[in-house]
Amino acid sequence: MGLFDKLPQIRVGPFGGFKVTLQQMAKPRVTVEYPAHKRQKPVRTHGRHVLNRYEDGMEKCIGCELCAGVCPADCIYVRGADNDPAEPVSPGERYGFVYEINYLRCIHCDLCVEACPTEAITESKMFEFSFTNRADAIYTKRELVVADDGKPQQMPWEDWRDGDDLHTSAWMRATAPSGSAAYEGATQWSGELGYGVRAAEAGQSGVRDDAATGVRALRDVLSLHLDDRDRLPGQRGPKGAALRLRARIEAKRPGRRRDPGSGGAFPVPPPPSPPWDATEPPPEATS
Repeated sequence: MGLFDKLPQIRVGPFGGFKVTLQQMAKPRVTVEYPAHKRQKPVRTHGRHVLNRYEDGMEKCIGCELCAGVCPADCIYVRGADNDPAEPVSPGERYGFVYEINYLRCIHCDLCVEACPTEAITESKMFEFSFTNRADAIYTKRELVVADDGKPQQMPWEDWRDGDDLHTSAWMRATAPSGSAAYEGATQWSGELGYGVRAAEAGQSGVRDDAATGVRALRDVLSLHLDDRDRLPGQRGPKGAALRLRARIEAKRPGRRRDPGSGGAFPVPPPPSPPWDATEPPPEATS
Protein backbone atom coordinates (compact mmCIF):
# COMPACT_ATOMS: atom_id res chain seq x y z
CA MET A 1 0.00 0.00 0.00
CA GLY A 2 1.43 3.34 -1.02
CA LEU A 3 1.61 6.48 1.04
CA PHE A 4 -1.18 8.21 -0.87
CA ASP A 5 -3.51 5.24 -0.37
CA LYS A 6 -3.65 6.01 3.37
CA LEU A 7 -4.94 9.54 2.81
CA PRO A 8 -8.70 10.10 3.27
CA GLN A 9 -10.65 10.15 0.07
CA ILE A 10 -12.72 13.30 -0.45
CA ARG A 11 -15.53 12.67 -2.89
CA VAL A 12 -16.99 15.66 -4.67
CA GLY A 13 -19.51 15.95 -7.45
CA PRO A 14 -18.75 17.26 -10.91
CA PHE A 15 -19.13 20.84 -9.66
CA GLY A 16 -17.89 20.34 -6.10
CA GLY A 17 -14.50 21.82 -6.87
CA PHE A 18 -16.12 25.06 -7.96
CA LYS A 19 -18.08 25.54 -4.74
CA VAL A 20 -15.79 28.19 -3.27
CA THR A 21 -15.40 29.92 -6.62
CA LEU A 22 -19.15 30.10 -7.21
CA GLN A 23 -19.73 31.40 -3.68
CA GLN A 24 -17.23 34.20 -4.16
CA MET A 25 -18.69 35.14 -7.53
CA ALA A 26 -22.04 35.84 -5.87
CA LYS A 27 -20.51 38.19 -3.29
CA PRO A 28 -19.92 41.91 -3.94
CA ARG A 29 -16.56 42.79 -5.43
CA VAL A 30 -14.04 44.04 -2.91
CA THR A 31 -11.16 44.88 -5.25
CA VAL A 32 -10.64 48.24 -6.90
CA GLU A 33 -8.51 49.40 -9.82
CA TYR A 34 -5.72 50.93 -7.78
CA PRO A 35 -4.27 53.56 -8.11
CA ALA A 36 -6.84 54.92 -10.55
CA HIS A 37 -9.50 54.32 -7.91
CA LYS A 38 -9.10 54.12 -4.17
CA ARG A 39 -11.21 52.53 -1.51
CA GLN A 40 -12.90 54.80 0.99
CA LYS A 41 -10.64 55.21 3.99
CA PRO A 42 -11.90 54.80 7.56
CA VAL A 43 -12.54 58.12 9.28
CA ARG A 44 -9.91 57.33 11.93
CA THR A 45 -7.06 56.69 9.51
CA HIS A 46 -3.73 58.07 10.74
CA GLY A 47 -1.93 59.75 7.87
CA ARG A 48 0.25 62.78 7.20
CA HIS A 49 0.16 65.54 9.82
CA VAL A 50 -1.06 69.08 9.29
CA LEU A 51 -0.71 72.19 11.47
CA ASN A 52 -4.09 73.91 11.58
CA ARG A 53 -4.99 77.57 11.77
CA TYR A 54 -7.92 79.39 13.33
CA GLU A 55 -10.67 80.71 11.13
CA ASP A 56 -9.13 84.19 11.31
CA GLY A 57 -5.87 82.83 9.88
CA MET A 58 -3.82 82.70 13.08
CA GLU A 59 -1.86 79.56 13.82
CA LYS A 60 -3.11 77.25 16.54
CA CYS A 61 0.34 76.06 17.59
CA ILE A 62 1.60 77.85 20.70
CA GLY A 63 5.03 76.20 20.80
CA CYS A 64 4.37 74.32 24.05
CA GLU A 65 6.38 71.30 22.81
CA LEU A 66 3.96 68.80 24.38
CA CYS A 67 3.73 66.90 21.10
CA ALA A 68 7.52 66.53 20.99
CA GLY A 69 7.63 65.44 24.60
CA VAL A 70 4.98 62.72 24.23
CA CYS A 71 6.27 61.34 20.90
CA PRO A 72 7.55 57.76 21.51
CA ALA A 73 9.63 57.79 18.33
CA ASP A 74 11.30 61.15 19.06
CA CYS A 75 10.45 62.33 15.55
CA ILE A 76 9.07 65.80 16.40
CA TYR A 77 11.23 68.83 17.11
CA VAL A 78 9.59 72.06 18.27
CA ARG A 79 11.08 75.35 19.40
CA GLY A 80 8.77 78.13 20.56
CA ALA A 81 9.27 81.86 20.43
CA ASP A 82 7.52 84.91 21.90
CA ASN A 83 4.87 86.57 19.76
CA ASP A 84 5.44 90.06 18.45
CA PRO A 85 2.67 92.16 20.05
CA ALA A 86 2.37 94.18 16.86
CA GLU A 87 2.13 91.18 14.51
CA PRO A 88 1.29 88.04 16.52
CA VAL A 89 1.44 84.65 14.81
CA SER A 90 -0.86 82.91 17.30
CA PRO A 91 -3.37 84.21 19.85
CA GLY A 92 -1.17 83.13 22.77
CA GLU A 93 2.03 84.52 24.18
CA ARG A 94 4.18 82.13 22.15
CA TYR A 95 4.06 80.35 18.82
CA GLY A 96 5.85 77.48 17.13
CA PHE A 97 8.94 79.13 15.63
CA VAL A 98 10.44 75.80 14.51
CA TYR A 99 8.34 72.69 13.87
CA GLU A 100 9.78 69.59 12.21
CA ILE A 101 8.57 65.99 11.82
CA ASN A 102 10.92 63.25 10.67
CA TYR A 103 8.73 60.76 8.80
CA LEU A 104 11.53 58.21 8.71
CA ARG A 105 10.84 57.79 12.43
CA CYS A 106 7.12 58.60 12.74
CA ILE A 107 4.91 55.60 13.58
CA HIS A 108 1.60 57.54 13.23
CA CYS A 109 0.47 56.67 16.73
CA ASP A 110 -1.42 60.01 17.01
CA LEU A 111 -0.19 60.63 20.54
CA CYS A 112 0.96 64.08 19.45
CA VAL A 113 -2.60 64.90 18.42
CA GLU A 114 -3.97 63.73 21.75
CA ALA A 115 -1.42 65.77 23.70
CA CYS A 116 -1.96 69.03 21.82
CA PRO A 117 -4.00 71.45 23.98
CA THR A 118 -5.12 73.67 21.07
CA GLU A 119 -5.91 71.06 18.38
CA ALA A 120 -3.05 72.55 16.35
CA ILE A 121 -1.69 69.28 15.00
CA THR A 122 -3.95 66.64 13.48
CA GLU A 123 -3.45 63.78 11.08
CA SER A 124 -5.05 63.65 7.66
CA LYS A 125 -6.10 60.46 5.86
CA MET A 126 -3.34 60.76 3.25
CA PHE A 127 -0.69 58.13 3.89
CA GLU A 128 0.62 57.46 0.37
CA PHE A 129 3.82 59.43 0.11
CA SER A 130 7.42 58.35 -0.37
CA PHE A 131 10.79 60.03 -0.59
CA THR A 132 13.89 59.75 -2.73
CA ASN A 133 16.17 61.44 -0.19
CA ARG A 134 16.29 61.99 3.56
CA ALA A 135 15.80 65.75 3.33
CA ASP A 136 12.32 65.32 1.80
CA ALA A 137 11.32 63.05 4.70
CA ILE A 138 11.79 65.85 7.23
CA TYR A 139 8.75 68.12 7.01
CA THR A 140 9.26 71.64 8.27
CA LYS A 141 6.71 74.13 9.52
CA ARG A 142 6.53 75.72 6.08
CA GLU A 143 5.24 72.40 4.68
CA LEU A 144 3.02 71.40 7.61
CA VAL A 145 1.01 74.58 8.15
CA VAL A 146 -2.16 74.64 6.06
CA ALA A 147 -2.46 77.12 3.20
CA ASP A 148 -4.55 80.29 3.22
CA ASP A 149 -7.61 78.27 2.16
CA GLY A 150 -7.15 75.84 5.04
CA LYS A 151 -6.17 72.94 2.77
CA PRO A 152 -2.99 70.94 3.43
CA GLN A 153 -0.05 71.89 1.27
CA GLN A 154 0.64 69.19 -1.30
CA MET A 155 4.22 68.11 -1.86
CA PRO A 156 5.26 66.72 -5.28
CA TRP A 157 5.63 63.20 -3.88
CA GLU A 158 2.21 63.09 -2.17
CA ASP A 159 -0.89 61.46 -3.66
CA TRP A 160 -3.79 63.51 -2.32
CA ARG A 161 -7.34 62.50 -3.23
CA ASP A 162 -10.72 64.01 -2.46
CA GLY A 163 -11.61 63.44 1.18
CA ASP A 164 -8.08 62.79 2.44
CA ASP A 165 -8.17 66.10 4.32
CA LEU A 166 -11.55 65.48 5.97
CA HIS A 167 -12.33 64.12 9.44
CA THR A 168 -8.75 64.55 10.64
CA SER A 169 -7.99 62.56 13.78
CA ALA A 170 -11.62 61.61 14.23
CA TRP A 171 -10.83 59.04 16.91
CA MET A 172 -9.65 61.81 19.24
CA ARG A 173 -13.07 63.44 19.04
CA ALA A 174 -15.01 60.23 19.61
CA THR A 175 -15.02 60.41 23.39
CA ALA A 176 -15.80 63.19 25.79
CA PRO A 177 -13.66 64.76 28.56
CA SER A 178 -12.97 62.30 31.36
CA GLY A 179 -14.97 59.68 29.47
CA SER A 180 -18.30 61.25 30.40
CA ALA A 181 -20.97 60.24 27.90
CA ALA A 182 -22.94 63.37 28.79
CA TYR A 183 -20.60 65.42 26.59
CA GLU A 184 -20.67 63.17 23.53
CA GLY A 185 -21.90 64.83 20.38
CA ALA A 186 -21.11 68.27 21.84
CA THR A 187 -18.45 70.26 20.03
CA GLN A 188 -15.77 71.48 22.42
CA TRP A 189 -13.00 72.66 20.08
CA SER A 190 -12.44 75.71 17.96
CA GLY A 191 -13.11 76.09 14.26
CA GLU A 192 -10.44 75.58 11.60
CA LEU A 193 -9.55 77.71 8.63
CA GLY A 194 -11.40 76.44 5.56
CA TYR A 195 -13.55 73.93 7.47
CA GLY A 196 -15.16 75.75 10.38
CA VAL A 197 -16.11 73.62 13.36
CA ARG A 198 -15.67 69.94 12.61
CA ALA A 199 -18.50 67.58 13.51
CA ALA A 200 -18.28 65.50 16.65
CA GLU A 201 -17.94 61.78 16.10
CA ALA A 202 -19.97 59.31 18.14
CA GLY A 203 -18.59 57.42 21.09
CA GLN A 204 -20.24 54.83 23.30
CA SER A 205 -23.67 56.50 23.26
CA GLY A 206 -26.14 57.01 20.44
CA VAL A 207 -25.44 60.73 20.01
CA ARG A 208 -23.95 60.87 16.52
CA ASP A 209 -24.00 62.74 13.22
CA ASP A 210 -23.17 60.10 10.63
CA ALA A 211 -23.83 62.38 7.67
CA ALA A 212 -21.20 64.85 8.84
CA THR A 213 -18.56 62.39 10.04
CA GLY A 214 -18.88 59.72 7.34
CA VAL A 215 -19.14 56.85 9.81
CA ARG A 216 -22.41 55.45 8.49
CA ALA A 217 -21.01 54.96 5.00
CA LEU A 218 -18.14 52.93 6.41
CA ARG A 219 -20.48 50.68 8.38
CA ASP A 220 -22.50 50.03 5.24
CA VAL A 221 -19.37 49.01 3.35
CA LEU A 222 -18.30 46.63 6.09
CA SER A 223 -21.75 45.05 6.34
CA LEU A 224 -21.57 43.86 2.72
CA HIS A 225 -18.64 41.56 3.39
CA LEU A 226 -19.62 39.87 6.65
CA ASP A 227 -20.20 36.15 6.75
CA ASP A 228 -23.78 35.17 7.49
CA ARG A 229 -22.85 33.77 10.90
CA ASP A 230 -21.41 37.14 11.93
CA ARG A 231 -24.64 39.02 11.29
CA LEU A 232 -27.43 39.69 13.74
CA PRO A 233 -30.04 36.90 13.96
CA GLY A 234 -32.66 38.96 12.14
CA GLN A 235 -30.29 39.66 9.23
CA ARG A 236 -29.23 36.09 8.40
CA GLY A 237 -30.30 33.79 5.61
CA PRO A 238 -32.34 34.63 2.49
CA LYS A 239 -34.67 36.91 4.41
CA GLY A 240 -31.79 39.02 5.67
CA ALA A 241 -30.24 39.20 2.19
CA ALA A 242 -33.56 40.38 0.75
CA LEU A 243 -33.87 43.06 3.44
CA ARG A 244 -30.34 44.33 2.77
CA LEU A 245 -30.98 44.44 -0.97
CA ARG A 246 -34.21 46.34 -0.45
CA ALA A 247 -32.46 48.81 1.87
CA ARG A 248 -29.74 49.48 -0.72
CA ILE A 249 -32.35 50.07 -3.41
CA GLU A 250 -34.34 52.42 -1.19
CA ALA A 251 -31.20 54.37 -0.27
CA LYS A 252 -30.42 55.02 -3.95
CA ARG A 253 -33.88 56.38 -4.82
CA PRO A 254 -34.02 60.17 -5.24
CA GLY A 255 -35.44 61.92 -2.22
CA ARG A 256 -35.28 58.76 -0.08
CA ARG A 257 -33.19 58.42 3.03
CA ARG A 258 -32.93 55.21 4.94
CA ASP A 259 -33.71 55.16 8.62
CA PRO A 260 -30.27 55.20 10.35
CA GLY A 261 -31.53 52.77 12.95
CA SER A 262 -32.46 49.99 10.52
CA GLY A 263 -30.56 47.78 8.13
CA GLY A 264 -26.87 47.08 7.89
CA ALA A 265 -24.77 44.94 10.12
CA PHE A 266 -24.17 47.70 12.65
CA PRO A 267 -27.57 49.12 13.65
CA VAL A 268 -27.48 52.58 15.14
CA PRO A 269 -29.54 53.09 18.31
CA PRO A 270 -31.87 56.09 18.34
CA PRO A 271 -30.19 59.15 19.87
CA PRO A 272 -31.15 59.58 23.52
CA SER A 273 -32.27 62.88 24.91
CA PRO A 274 -29.22 64.93 25.94
CA PRO A 275 -28.78 65.46 29.67
CA TRP A 276 -28.83 69.23 29.08
CA ASP A 277 -31.00 71.76 27.30
CA ALA A 278 -30.36 71.28 23.57
CA THR A 279 -30.58 75.03 22.98
CA GLU A 280 -27.69 75.69 25.37
CA PRO A 281 -24.14 74.30 25.54
CA PRO A 282 -23.57 71.38 27.92
CA PRO A 283 -22.34 72.17 31.41
CA GLU A 284 -18.67 73.20 31.59
CA ALA A 285 -18.35 72.74 27.80
CA THR A 286 -17.78 76.39 27.02
CA SER A 287 -14.30 77.81 27.16
